[in-house]
Amino acid sequence: MTRESFEFRTATRIVFGPDSIDRLGALAGELGGRRVLVVSDPGVVAAGHTARGVDSLRRAGAEAFVFDGVEENPTTRHVRLGVEFARGRGIDLIVGLGGGSAMDCAKGINFILSCGGEMRDYQGVGKATGPMLPMVAVPTTAGTGSEAQSFALIADEETHQKMACGDPRAACRVAILDPRTTVSQPAKVTAATGIDAIAHAVETFVTRRRNPVSMAFSREAWRLLDANLERVLDAPDDLEARGAMQIGACLAGLAIECSMLGAAHSAANPLTARYGVVHGGAVGLMLPWVVRFNARESASDYRELASASSNGNAPTADGLVARLEHLRDRCGLPGTLSAWRVERDALPALAAEAASQWTAQFNPRSVSAGDFLALYENAF
Repeated sequence: MTRESFEFRTATRIVFGPDSIDRLGALAGELGGRRVLVVSDPGVVAAGHTARGVDSLRRAGAEAFVFDGVEENPTTRHVRLGVEFARGRGIDLIVGLGGGSAMDCAKGINFILSCGGEMRDYQGVGKATGPMLPMVAVPTTAGTGSEAQSFALIADEETHQKMACGDPRAACRVAILDPRTTVSQPAKVTAATGIDAIAHAVETFVTRRRNPVSMAFSREAWRLLDANLERVLDAPDDLEARGAMQIGACLAGLAIECSMLGAAHSAANPLTARYGVVHGGAVGLMLPWVVRFNARESASDYRELASASSNGNAPTADGLVARLEHLRDRCGLPGTLSAWRVERDALPALAAEAASQWTAQFNPRSVSAGDFLALYENAF
């Protein structure tokens, strides 16, 4: 690996431990939060986590306003509705309480409440026009690592394009990792988000933007996630395994902040946008094929990553592929595009869209629309 110059920084304080959600009010108070917008979703509300967070805020003397209109894969519509809900309430702090969708939507709302305009104005990096409201993230899944990133991934409701909107000022001031909040996840959510986190660890380890700091995060994230995903599937109440998954997902999120992602996410995003394929399922399907594709240039890196786990597979790129496919199958996620009801005739258009995705440029091996078409054909 070439030791080129790099810069690493994180603005996020990480607070980990069972029942740490009860510290939300005190931590928000340290940031001056008195009129707090809590962005959540109906499933998290039904599980009782939102109420628990709100109770903590109120015990600390804050007033909480709950916007729970977030759905999976948030769009500009969800952000717009959240902004309309928040305006006029004098919000001075935002809490994203839920999975990656809630946290990303909260960041999107923050961009517009703080800086005006619309979501399209912030696509790219460093587009915020001034200071942003402080934000606290309380992830209730172990998947996206959004709590550790300054990016929001928001889909344009008209074009379905996923827009990566990032700015250092959008980073969460505090991330509260409470493994108890992940126990209530349905098994399908545990599986899909776990595969997503694993994809983050594997992709960030080999990207063109990686550096020694990001690789350390990626390696440890992979070790924790690989060792514990099957444990939480077999024993959902295993709090130690749940905590390891949550820390692993957060470390993978920190790696993304340094190194970005690659072709597996570029290939997955059109499948989610066009066919509603759950993101973890889409990236879990495409990642083994991308590892095979990249192995021509990254075989030694994949060997190093495979060697960081003790799952019995050969410490080679092929061994890593076998492990990824095993974990995907163990999670009950389909192993072909046809099983996701994707039509073969759609593959060229999907390939063109995948090639235009932002993360494709960070893949360690150059990847064209033709390459994406071959990847989709292999996965079909």
